[in-house]
Amino acid sequence: MLILTRKVDQGIVIQGNILVRVLGVERDRVKIGIAAPVEITVLRQELLGQEDTPGQNGGRLEARGQGRDRGQPGAKPRPDPVMDS
Repeated sequence: MLILTRKVDQGIVIQGNILVRVLGVERDRVKIGIAAPVEITVLRQELLGQEDTPGQNGGRLEARGQGRDRGQPGAKPRPDPVMDS
């Protein structure tokens, strides 16, 4: 396991196309954002192995207002300013 220290708005890149960024820290909670290609499934660890039920998204991360993160077929990912620089 790789252990890193990051500040808010800092992140890491995995395999050149997955960005994990610290969005905020509040008391004992860390808010992170993950930008990954559509074909990569992102799940919360506690949901691994659970079956999807109607009305659930299987733990996939959703960003409000971003169709790609809602799993809509054909939706294009928005460019990320950190990934493009």
